[in-house]
Amino acid sequence: SSGINAEYGGIRNVTHIDRALAEAYRVLKPGGKFACLEFSDVPNPVISQIYDRYSFDVIPVLGQLIAEDFESYKYLVESIRKFPAQRQFADMIAEAGFSVVNYENLTFGVTAIHTGYKL
Repeated sequence: SSGINAEYGGIRNVTHIDRALAEAYRVLKPGGKFACLEFSDVPNPVISQIYDRYSFDVIPVLGQLIAEDFESYKYLVESIRKFPAQRQFADMIAEAGFSVVNYENLTFGVTAIHTGYKL
């Protein structure tokens, strides 16, 4: 088995994304596939505006109502917006050594699955 590294919703929270990607590359067996599902950049300006309004005006309020924690949910939205856009993150994956790097937008680009192989 060549192995697969899969990660969801946490790589945006590491201080040095480049180092995390390099470590994923290091531990993956040759022929293995790296896959990362992460929040992303919505390319359509109309949908982006709706998503931004929902993210900044609804998510933190729901966090306050459900978990009594407005600030953590505000931080969640802010951390998503600071994460590199799809092409930039794909470039970072390639710079870490991965080959055949691709991404697929899901839900209008709200999330994206990035993949790369250690050849």
